[in-house]
Amino acid sequence: MKRKLTALFLAAVAMTAFESEACTNILVSKGATKDGSTMITYTADSHQLYGCLYFHPAAKYPAGTMMPVYEWDTGKYLGEIAQVPETYSTVGNMNEHQLIITESTFGGRGLGDSTGIIDYGTLIYTTLQRAKTAREAIRVMSDLVNTYGYCSSGESFSIADPNEVWHMELIGKGVKMVNGNNVNKGAVWVALRVPEGYIGMHANQARITTFPLNDPENCLYSPDVISFAKESGFYKGPDKNFNFADAYAPLDFGSLRACEARVWSAFNRVTKGEMEKYLDYAMGYDASKRMPLFVKPAEKLSVKEVAWLMRDHFEDTPMDMRNDIGAGGHNLPYRWRPMHFSVDGQEYLNERAIATQQTGFWMLGQARNWLPDAVGGILWFGVDDSGTSCLTPIYTSSTRVPECFREGNGHMTEYSPTSAFWLFNRVANFAYLRYDLISKDIIKVIDELDTRNETEIPAVDAAAMLLYEQNPQLAIDFLTNFSVSTAQNMFERWQQLDQYLLVKYMDGNVKKEKEGKFLDNGNGRNIPASPNYPGYNQEWQKAVAGSTGDKLKVVKTKNLPE
Repeated sequence: MKRKLTALFLAAVAMTAFESEACTNILVSKGATKDGSTMITYTADSHQLYGCLYFHPAAKYPAGTMMPVYEWDTGKYLGEIAQVPETYSTVGNMNEHQLIITESTFGGRGLGDSTGIIDYGTLIYTTLQRAKTAREAIRVMSDLVNTYGYCSSGESFSIADPNEVWHMELIGKGVKMVNGNNVNKGAVWVALRVPEGYIGMHANQARITTFPLNDPENCLYSPDVISFAKESGFYKGPDKNFNFADAYAPLDFGSLRACEARVWSAFNRVTKGEMEKYLDYAMGYDASKRMPLFVKPAEKLSVKEVAWLMRDHFEDTPMDMRNDIGAGGHNLPYRWRPMHFSVDGQEYLNERAIATQQTGFWMLGQARNWLPDAVGGILWFGVDDSGTSCLTPIYTSSTRVPECFREGNGHMTEYSPTSAFWLFNRVANFAYLRYDLISKDIIKVIDELDTRNETEIPAVDAAAMLLYEQNPQLAIDFLTNFSVSTAQNMFERWQQLDQYLLVKYMDGNVKKEKEGKFLDNGNGRNIPASPNYPGYNQEWQKAVAGSTGDKLKVVKTKNLPE
């Protein structure tokens, strides 16, 4: 989730290495949702991340047990830390107590600690195994980096439990060796509670600016967050005016256009035009009018509505990618990497939307305080590009994960026919060829599965509660079976979609249909009716004609024989 540009744009969007390149989070307080749940969304975006569902069962450990630490991005062994006596079960980025933690990397001033052994992935998944609430998670995260050192770059974290949602930003303090020890070990950080009725968002740029210094109900921070900035020369001024983002991750064109623009687009969709005044900020033209950290949506949001925000491609905004020649002949709202190019010495950019092709997995964590933890937590989970994939409900008390999401079922260089990641990539990459046509059929199936889930979940909750009152384990077994079977049914439905799309759209044509069946030519020999030939959009045809001069013109041939 790297963020910075060199010379205004390059480094932020060149996306070096694996570090979950450019993720997006939406944080939704319970007062902003239709059912009173809290929600956090997350796209784990990287060209090297294989999308699967991580599962760690609860466990107990004898005194003196050590836990090995492997960097989440690379698999590199970093060292070991003391294990706690008891850990909680985790499914993806949620645990059995409905705690949710996700992230996006903002990089910042490059203050990583090469002597530390806690990377941001370890920080998330270890904390999920050790904390029950958002506030406890913040404390655990701070303790871990202070004890063992933080070796990643600047990070924004989304942290929620059934009652509270917090936006936390954390960055290491670099290396300053004295007598063989790094006296800067640890990190500086600040965490703000999302106000009730509001939503927050972050997308690879630090967003917390000034914050209250004496409001522990809504703001927590490390004791040296301001003093370290002053000692390092990042800030001069009174404590009350201290701005975390300006001190530790100053804005540039790339952090606006590649990062803040995603926040602007989602905020714009839920606030009904209130974000128009921040458009120049989002496009990187003028940083003087900074977007708010939190906004109040015009209407309360459902799970489905929040999920659709994660499918945004800047549609119907000045950054809409469907309307220039870069969209090709089929209005493709994606651009392949790198995210910059140069023509005649001038740098240009490719937009970076929320929905992007290189997503490993994406999710919506939902925590519900009116239900016991065994029933209340749902991880809505999906793999690959959020714009061409669906989410399926995984109750976070589940004791196993579906085969289609299992770790080890394929990887980035090994295809697996039973892997959801590979199946969804097959469908998405086919859709990219003629997006204006094929995406419509994909959206129909997404809506079909969404409607099914909306209908089933209340009944599943009710059945689980009846079992829970008899024996909580009965409810857990029931919800595990439901989660696994629903995901596998989704997988099978996507297999059907994969086959349907190939039959319908092969060879650049579109077969004719009626009432869900392909039409034949009427002679009873399985020969299809003459297909449609949609060709390319008008903009593409104009561009081809303009770039080929007279070569492709249909002309009157001279000297034809009579």
